[in-house]
Amino acid sequence: MTRPADHDPHATVSGQTRQSVDSVCAPIDGWLEENRQLLVGMRRHLHRHPEPSGQERETTEYLAGRLLEAGLQPRVLRDGLGLTADATIGTPGPRAPRVALRADIDALKIQDAKSVEYRSCRDGVMHACGHDVHSTIVAGIALAVAAKSDGGGLEPGRGVHLRYLFQPAEEICLGAKWLVEQGAVDDVDAILGLHVDPENPVGQIGVRFGPLTAVCHEVEIQVRGRGGHAARPHQSRDPLAAAVSLASTLYSQLPRGVDSRQPSVFSIGRISGGTLPNVIPDEVEMLGSLRTVAMGDDTVLQQRIRDIAAGVASLTATEIDVAFRASLEAVRNDTGVTTAIEEAALVVAGKDAVRRIEQPSMGGEDFSVYQQEVPGSMFRLGSCTEGGHLLHTPEFDVDEMALVPGARVMVRAALLWGLSQQNGLPESVSDGHDGSGG
Repeated sequence: MTRPADHDPHATVSGQTRQSVDSVCAPIDGWLEENRQLLVGMRRHLHRHPEPSGQERETTEYLAGRLLEAGLQPRVLRDGLGLTADATIGTPGPRAPRVALRADIDALKIQDAKSVEYRSCRDGVMHACGHDVHSTIVAGIALAVAAKSDGGGLEPGRGVHLRYLFQPAEEICLGAKWLVEQGAVDDVDAILGLHVDPENPVGQIGVRFGPLTAVCHEVEIQVRGRGGHAARPHQSRDPLAAAVSLASTLYSQLPRGVDSRQPSVFSIGRISGGTLPNVIPDEVEMLGSLRTVAMGDDTVLQQRIRDIAAGVASLTATEIDVAFRASLEAVRNDTGVTTAIEEAALVVAGKDAVRRIEQPSMGGEDFSVYQQEVPGSMFRLGSCTEGGHLLHTPEFDVDEMALVPGARVMVRAALLWGLSQQNGLPESVSDGHDGSGG
C-alpha cells in the first residue's frame, strides 16, 4: 500500500465545517477512549457466543438490548435476524443526509482453536472473520453518540442523520439483500463499512478508491455420461474423464480469455461422482468460483466457460451443463465517501498510519449490494495480533486496540461526508482520483 498524497486532510470542507466536525467528535472520541474496556467486553461477549449465517437471533437480541439501554429504539428485522436503529447528530434540517454505518454479525462454521478465556463456547462455530469487531465498533459509535453528541459546535438546522445497520448472513451473501428488501437503505444517502485486516498492524487504516473486492460467481457444472465397469471403459461415456479434461482445459484457457493485466481467478473446489473404485458413474458434479475485477470480464469468462464445456462435451460424448449462481458484484468504493474516510483516518491515525490500497482483493463482500442502491465505501482496519493468524482460520483473533480508532474513523467520516453535502461542495478533492481504481 502507498501513503496518501500530501494535502490538507480537511481540504474538502470549509474551515467552519472542519471546526464543527472537530467539536462534535471531541466528546464522542473521549467517550470511546474512556469506555475502551466496555467495547472490549462487548466484543468478547460476541466472540464467545457466535452464531452462523441465518441463525443470529441471540446476537440480534444482545445488540438490541445494548442499544435500548442507551435510549435508542432498535428495529429488529424479519425472523429476528439483524436490526437497525436511527440517531441524529445536531439538529438536521429537512435536506440533511442520512449516513448508514454497516456491521455484519454472523460467524463461520469453524472450530475455535484459541486458548483464551473468550474462546467460542459453541462447538464448530467461531468469529473467524472479525464480524464481532465490526458489530462492536458500530454499537460503540451508537452508544457514544447517544451519550455525548448534543450537536455542540453545529449551527441550528445543521446536522446528520445516522442509521446503524447490523446485518446477518454476510458469509452466505444473502444478508445485505435481505436488508435492502426490508427498506433498510430506502432513505439513506451514503453508507460506510469496514473490515478488519489481520495482515497489517493495529491502528493502520487502508483506503481504496475504486474496486476493493472482486465480482464473484459460484460455478456449478453437471457432467452426464453413461456408467459402466471400470474394466470396460469403451462401453461407457465416462463423465469423470470428461470432468478431468474440462478442469484442465478451463485452468489453462480461461486466463487467456481476458486482458492479462486485469486480475481474474477461476478455481474448482469440489469434484464429486461415483461410489466404488471399479464402477464408472453416470454423473459428476463440479463446483467452483469465478472472480474478476474489470467491468465486463465476468461476462466474457462466463461465455468462455460455456464454450469450453460444449467443446469437451462434444469430444467426450457427454452432456455438460453450466450454471452460475450466488453472483455478487464487486465492492466499488465511491470517490467522495472514500475521500471522507481518508480524511477522517488522517486526523485519527496520522499520515504514517494511513495507506492507499494498491490492488483489490479477489474475495467477495455483500456490502456491494448496498452500493447498487446508494454510494458507499469500505475501509480496512489493521488488527494484526502476535502470530498473525489470517481470516477464516481456527486461530484467528484481533488486537482489540483497533476498536477505538476504527470507531473514531467511521463516525468522523460520516460527519465529514454528511456536512460537506449540506455545504453543496463537490464530493471529492482534486487529488488525481477518478474512482476507477487505477
